[in-house]
Amino acid sequence: MGIIFLGLIILIVGLSASKTRSPLGRYKSLIVVAGVIVMAIGFLTTAIRQIDAGHVGVQVLFGQVQEQVLFEGLNIVNPLVEIKQFSIRTRNYTMSSALEEGQRVSDDAPRVLSKDGLEVVIDLTILYRVNPIEAPSIFKKIGLDYENVIIRPIARTGIRNSASLFEAVELFAEKRQEFENAVRSNIMDTLMNKGFILEQVLIRKIDLPKSVKESIERKITAVQEAQRMEFVLQKEEREAERKRVEAKGIADAQRIVNEGLTPKILQFELIKVQKELANSPNAKIIILGDSKTPPFIIGN
Repeated sequence: MGIIFLGLIILIVGLSASKTRSPLGRYKSLIVVAGVIVMAIGFLTTAIRQIDAGHVGVQVLFGQVQEQVLFEGLNIVNPLVEIKQFSIRTRNYTMSSALEEGQRVSDDAPRVLSKDGLEVVIDLTILYRVNPIEAPSIFKKIGLDYENVIIRPIARTGIRNSASLFEAVELFAEKRQEFENAVRSNIMDTLMNKGFILEQVLIRKIDLPKSVKESIERKITAVQEAQRMEFVLQKEEREAERKRVEAKGIADAQRIVNEGLTPKILQFELIKVQKELANSPNAKIIILGDSKTPPFIIGN
């Protein structure tokens, strides 16, 4: 803008020199041309504006916000407008009980009351971004400090309203995802009406009262012990079943052997043994026969 004014001054000086007997009169044409060139350069540099990647531009002309949005790249605009760049990238707003972890250097985690009246401390992060089309409205109605003006209060109110629908134990384990979805639904429409797009709500940590924590730990321990005992009982039952099957197999084998041992088979096996002993070179064995066969000696 300053270049345009400089060119205008040069042009006025050149035109004035042509009407007076000033020493510059001889260079009046050159001065006028120089003024026009400087004004043209100033016009080009102020009329062509660059918007950075991931941003949009909001035009302000004499304090009045223009509705037209400038998108990234080069844009031709009125040289008199002022451009305010808005980031449309995903941003996060964290509220945490840990110092220097969130946007505020303090314990900023919301403290809410659950359905059963217990105080619960919740750390969470909200991912959001500016709706590019709504950037002029945000700048006009809210300003650039929209995190403190809009994001923070809407998020904390949504958390409180959602937590009141759940008991403390449910928030900690059983219905944590359902609680996260409830917070998202609670604040999404409000942020959308203000010109923001909610991408995700991340529940980072939930701190319960000490008595509730101890109760949950005892319950978890009892459940784990019951599961362990159930496993032991199942193992013992399988082992008993295995032994029953093994005993039945042994009994069946003995029964089959006993049924096959007839007197004739036993006599035949005795003869085979006697024959093998008779063929042995070093054997001297006394064979005891039955009542019908007298004992005899086999030797060298």
